[in-house]
Amino acid sequence: MEFGKLLEIVGEEPVFETGLLLCGDVDTKDIRRQLSRWVNGGRIVQLRRGLYVLARPYRRIEPHPFVVANRLVVPSYVSLQSALGFFGLIPEGVPATVSVTTKRPGRRSTDLGEFAFRHLKVEMFSGYTRMDVGHGQKAFVATAEKALIDLVHLHPKSDAPGYLAGLRLQNMDKLDLAELERLAFKSSRPKLQRAVTAVRDLAEQEAGEYQPL
Repeated sequence: MEFGKLLEIVGEEPVFETGLLLCGDVDTKDIRRQLSRWVNGGRIVQLRRGLYVLARPYRRIEPHPFVVANRLVVPSYVSLQSALGFFGLIPEGVPATVSVTTKRPGRRSTDLGEFAFRHLKVEMFSGYTRMDVGHGQKAFVATAEKALIDLVHLHPKSDAPGYLAGLRLQNMDKLDLAELERLAFKSSRPKLQRAVTAVRDLAEQEAGEYQPL
């Protein structure tokens, strides 16, 4: 396969897998050899075994970190601080894109950034949707409410009012407090229920600060 043919096949895909090139009557061994040569030649970047991205001079689209995270570990969805930042609910930037997965936790360092994966039990692996993250790219991302629930669930002592205040939650009118409460009680975890009560207090405080005179 010529490199021009690869560019034609990949098109505007932000990342691609080996399987994309193995359709039809092709020489599998030759394709794999070519991929290795293109990686060594700096034309493509390997993100993990079987997953690649075109090197910057050849890309038609810059891969969104959330899309990359989804493809690095399957199944997974972006959550915790990364999702909260995406929705504008916390002010700080997050150095790594944080996701949850039912697989083993871990961290991956790539040319496209740092990616962290936290383990979540199957019964908690829900509350996410496939959404537009910009430039026509779509990724699985927790809802704002589930991202906060995941954060509290996975961090020790995170139901304490001091911890939640330290998150510096903002724009809390975007949170559906009834949905947050539903998720907490569905889990039957007292820790989450206590956290929701504290979050509701913070939301009321924020609303009171911005009431018109």
